[in-house]
Amino acid sequence: MENESVQIAKTILEQIKYFDRCALMAWGARNFLALPESKEYRGGLRMNVNGLSFKGIVMVGLTWTDEYEVSFISKSGELQKKYDGVYCDNLVPVIDYVEGKYEMI
Repeated sequence: MENESVQIAKTILEQIKYFDRCALMAWGARNFLALPESKEYRGGLRMNVNGLSFKGIVMVGLTWTDEYEVSFISKSGELQKKYDGVYCDNLVPVIDYVEGKYEMI
């Protein structure tokens, strides 16, 4: 049986693929890692991206209130942007927004 952290990471990947099956490829996503449980997160997903506008690390953490926190970290390790209170149906639009593909309303 998989631990809960790995299951949460797989669920996040499935949610992204459900809303846009080409998103991960478009972002150049690779090196997927499950985030362990912590004080802030039940678990989550860390991935390297190599998109048109953003190149670095995207972390999607599942908070204890069942919302996602999406963080964009530069290759040098600096936090560039952070979005709190993201639901699964907004994961792709939030990441696409940082990639310059969408305008947030």
